[in-house]
Amino acid sequence: GFRDLANEYNAKNAVILGVSFDSQSENRAFATKFDFNFPLLCDLDRSMGLAYGACSNSQARSAKRIGVVIGSDGLIKHIELSANASTYPNEVLEYL
Repeated sequence: GFRDLANEYNAKNAVILGVSFDSQSENRAFATKFDFNFPLLCDLDRSMGLAYGACSNSQARSAKRIGVVIGSDGLIKHIELSANASTYPNEVLEYL
């Protein structure tokens, strides 16, 4: 996953961020459990989920697993609306 490819992402000057509807303490526990080496952002009001299509309303209990590549200019370079957790981290390297 992204954690295991950190060196490849660093070499491309890329930053990995995860986003979850969970609280800060829940994200911290999840990241610790899976030894994440990147931050998990909290989207408690679902604003990012709504903006990027990970959910359809602000009451959604969970988000679809999506992936977004944002360039240094702030523009979206690629969006995957159904990201496979085991293959997407390698696929993203092609867009950087």
